[in-house]
Amino acid sequence: MVLACQNICKAFGTDEIIKNASFHIEANEKAALVGINGAGKTTLLRIIMGELSADSGEVVLARGKTIGYLPQNPEITGNHSIYEEVLSAKAYVISLEERLRAMEAEMKQVAQEDLEAFMDSYNRLHQEFEQLDGYTYKSEITGVLKGLGFSEEEFQKGMQELSGGQRTRVCLGKLLLTRPDIILLDEPTNHLDIGAITWLEAYLSNYRGAVLIVSHDRYFLDKVVTKVIELDRTQVSVYNGNYTAYAEKRAQVREALLKQYYNQQREIKHQEEVIAKLRSFNREKSIKRAESREKMLQKIERLEKPTEENTDIKLTLEPRILSGNDVLTVEHLSKAYPGQQLFSDLNFEIRRGERVALIGDNGTGKTTILKIINEAVAADGGTVTLGANVHVGYYDQEQQVLHMEKNLMEEISDTYPELTNTQIRNLLAAFLFTGDEVFKRVGDLSGGERGRLSLAKLMLSKANLLILDEPTNHLDITSKEILEQALNRYTGTVLFVSHDRYFINRTATRILNLTDGKLFNYLGNYDYYLEKSRELSEGSGTPAAKASSEETIREESDTKQDWKQQKAQEARKRKLQNDLKKVEEAIEETEKRIAVLEESFSDPEIATNSVKLNELHKEYNGCQQELEQLYERWETLAGETV
Repeated sequence: MVLACQNICKAFGTDEIIKNASFHIEANEKAALVGINGAGKTTLLRIIMGELSADSGEVVLARGKTIGYLPQNPEITGNHSIYEEVLSAKAYVISLEERLRAMEAEMKQVAQEDLEAFMDSYNRLHQEFEQLDGYTYKSEITGVLKGLGFSEEEFQKGMQELSGGQRTRVCLGKLLLTRPDIILLDEPTNHLDIGAITWLEAYLSNYRGAVLIVSHDRYFLDKVVTKVIELDRTQVSVYNGNYTAYAEKRAQVREALLKQYYNQQREIKHQEEVIAKLRSFNREKSIKRAESREKMLQKIERLEKPTEENTDIKLTLEPRILSGNDVLTVEHLSKAYPGQQLFSDLNFEIRRGERVALIGDNGTGKTTILKIINEAVAADGGTVTLGANVHVGYYDQEQQVLHMEKNLMEEISDTYPELTNTQIRNLLAAFLFTGDEVFKRVGDLSGGERGRLSLAKLMLSKANLLILDEPTNHLDITSKEILEQALNRYTGTVLFVSHDRYFINRTATRILNLTDGKLFNYLGNYDYYLEKSRELSEGSGTPAAKASSEETIREESDTKQDWKQQKAQEARKRKLQNDLKKVEEAIEETEKRIAVLEESFSDPEIATNSVKLNELHKEYNGCQQELEQLYERWETLAGETV
């Protein structure tokens, strides 16, 4: 065991954040700390680091073990370059190297009688230097910086020149290079592109030490962690396995708890009905029995109903009008900035109903493509053509049209006056605005909060082509799941840029990978893209052959045959939905007929007419059999429409 938290409690005023939290981290274990925004995850990390004191309980770090921490917005002072800042993580190794070089220079002057002791000291230092990989620390620094997305040309950039995200990446690199026995990471993937996240996954998975990660990146957690620590409504629960295993087990646990809750509610209701009946007899014995039952009822430990944050929140996206089949056509698109050619001769089409993810490394031009389509940036060449009846809804984190003087409720209600206050509150809650926060002025919101508010407004826009730039930034896992469900039910078309691979995997029907100024098309989700990319990289010897193969994939996936298959699938889905609707109507009619028959049995004229009664009973039994068959048919169809 490297780290143990024992009965940690923390409250701010009357607001209890953490209650009796207990868990431990083993040597080399990779664990995730998950929970909704505001659950107390960062607070718990700060308590572990000693930056905050717990109200009670204790944190135990195993003797002789070291710990390192990356907060969300680390502070860096000084005027070092990127390389110098990261190099400082190897200060001890460098000092060993300097001492060894100094001893090597002294070696010739050491007296014979002192040589043995001198060499013993030198050998001990040299052994320690080797154990700390002293001969490879420079290449290790280069590898980490490149892995985190810095080019060698950027190594000499001053820290004061960097953005907040770049500084965080430098701090992450520095922390990794110090190699503590346990690393605490608070949202480490926030400022990384997919390539850097993939590199970090491999690094942490092979790290010779323990890791505790707070992250909303579910794909990242799936790849790295083997244990999930959930912080939910002050309580900690521990699940073995990755994020997907945790989500499945948590759903099972919740289902079991929900069953217990409803069973208890039925029992309570039954007891209350018995008590009421006993009292209605108005006799001494029955009243005493009622009182006895009441006392027993009061002693029952009432179970709380298990809740999911998104149980009552459903986002409904529906286009105002249907677009044509050909939604977007981009031909021979090119764009360059001084000293940088982003892309040239890009060609792609998007058809109605597709959900297309545009992926690629930072700086390749993904956001620029979205801006060109939305006429926010001019292309150097090529054309962008929108299809018939296409209405665009655009989410751009940098340019939001919001009214700074309004509060959040007014921002939504003034644009969509048909919505009730409850509907507006549910929408805002899905994007993490709850309680009195809905009355905050828009002008007082942070950049991330304004982005979330703009995304909430977009969800109501009734557009039939949604263009989204990093829609999941600043959302917690629950809100991401709500957005995923909404997009998957959406009958319009979606083009989006995202680094959230789990989100891409759950929503995308097609991947466009922008790399080296070219687009490569993959007809499937993110897992399919990874599988095909792996096959291509293993099956071709040269970059030219790989590019040629990927180009072939793009050309093949754009053929009419693929389009026909897609149309056939859509037709089959529509037929299933129509069949399902017909069965539901038949069920409703049969149930109505059964109700009429049941009522007729109590008719005195029919009750005394044995011939008529037999006929009705025969019809009744037939209806019951038919209803059972309809239920089975409905269940089969419902399974096929998933």
